[in-house]
Amino acid sequence: MPDWVTISSLATAGGTLVLALATFSSTRSANRAARVAERSLLEGLRPLIVASRFEDSPEKISYADQHWVRVPGGHGAVEITADVEYLAIALRNAGRGMAVLHGWIAYASEAASRPDHEPVETFRRLTRDIYVPPGDRGFWQGAIRDANEPIFAELRAAATDRKPITIELLYGDQVGGQRAISRFSMLPHEDSAGELVWLAAVSRHWHLDREAPR
Repeated sequence: MPDWVTISSLATAGGTLVLALATFSSTRSANRAARVAERSLLEGLRPLIVASRFEDSPEKISYADQHWVRVPGGHGAVEITADVEYLAIALRNAGRGMAVLHGWIAYASEAASRPDHEPVETFRRLTRDIYVPPGDRGFWQGAIRDANEPIFAELRAAATDRKPITIELLYGDQVGGQRAISRFSMLPHEDSAGELVWLAAVSRHWHLDREAPR
């Protein structure tokens, strides 16, 4: 005679196994869908800072000591005084999320000579919050006020000799995540009137909290 107890136990075990497999598959699918949804949400918040367009309106930028600079679209500014070096770049946010600028670093050399960005801990913190809305214009500004810093003499020499200056900007989204670094070159150039101007161009981007885009 059939052992109905054994058959019943095997049927129950088989049903439990099928249910477990179905639950595992469903959980995996749900996790995958959640990751896709999270990635889509983050992409909607991700900023991407580039140089503004030449046809963009100029940016009027003030510093803490009431010094003012005017930066045309697609340009940067380098103004050197006896005690302070003023730097600025007209920006545009090509990403879909609000950009919040965190810090910066400058050095006088060709950008292509350094394959990676500078260490994050060496970046100078901005003295005020600067926001660049998605799809809109904005600016970055910085100043070096300590003549004893090696970078002070380095930038002064670059400006005097009309050599490129590199700026790296550290920024993130409006909730403090998705940090990135974008590298800009400020290139000396004479305009039609023979005046020295600084053209701004972005060359590299790095993501700090996820894989890089290359």
